[in-house]
Amino acid sequence: IGLVLYENRTMENQTRVTEFILLGLSKDSRLQTLLFLVFLAIYITTLVGNLIIVLVIKADPHLHTPMYFFLSHLSLLDICYSSVTVPKMLENFLADQKTISLYGCMAQIFFFIFMVGTEIFLSAMAYDRYAAIWNPLRYGTIMSHQVCAHMVLGAWIAFLDSLVNTLCLSNFSFCGPREINHFSCELPLLLQLSCTDTFANEMVILCFSMTLGFASLLLILTSYMRIISTIVRIRSPEGRRKAFSTCTSHLVSVLLFCGTAFVRYMRPASGYSFALDKLVSVQYSVVTPMLNPIIYSLKNKDVKLALRKLLGSQPSQPQGSAK
Repeated sequence: IGLVLYENRTMENQTRVTEFILLGLSKDSRLQTLLFLVFLAIYITTLVGNLIIVLVIKADPHLHTPMYFFLSHLSLLDICYSSVTVPKMLENFLADQKTISLYGCMAQIFFFIFMVGTEIFLSAMAYDRYAAIWNPLRYGTIMSHQVCAHMVLGAWIAFLDSLVNTLCLSNFSFCGPREINHFSCELPLLLQLSCTDTFANEMVILCFSMTLGFASLLLILTSYMRIISTIVRIRSPEGRRKAFSTCTSHLVSVLLFCGTAFVRYMRPASGYSFALDKLVSVQYSVVTPMLNPIIYSLKNKDVKLALRKLLGSQPSQPQGSAK
């Protein structure tokens, strides 16, 4: 009887934790306003930049091609992705009580893993660039509308990863402490606060990260290896330079995002380093969605021309291939 009462009392204590305190990027109150302004500017830039890309691609028939089809989906995804964590971060910069409920934390984790996984799979659009450079004459056949739609739908398989991890998390008990030394809820951090054994959940993270992440990364790297081997055979120095310029910027963006996300989520919770991982998290959850429109689209000749046409500052004229 004593053992049963002890277990019941323990469970009652565990279920009392219904909200957590997000400590944020800094405990210095003097920096809160400055950080709020900086990240508000980043967030607005992210929303405006990605929304412009979506509207420009939608409005200009010349951009209704597989490459821009993928880019428009990536921009929509970046809007959703940055909106998972940044608004709560901005709120906490100015709030006296920097709290988030347990269910709010779980929802943030669910959508964050979902968006990260989907963004990684959409990076497989490197295959589109490979098809365009390797066999431009059959490009329209290889990258048909049906193929593009299937590739985008395939990216949503990341839903399974987020669903499995969140369902596992829902069975955990939390009995304190309540402080999360971060600006958002991330799964490895929440595992550290659990009173339940987290080994199985850590294995789920590792298995899904390796299976889904490496499958996507393998496709990306294989595509770019073939792209490079094709580019070096281009006789025109100008053609090689333009192809290398486009592919290099795409590859750098993908590797920055995938590399930091893999390092973050494939490492055990026990190996967490607060200062380093806060910087890593800012890079892939805040900075990358802002940079993607610049890297992928706004430096593109056709997109800039379509934007000028949309704003009425340049008359319509035939467009060439994407640069």
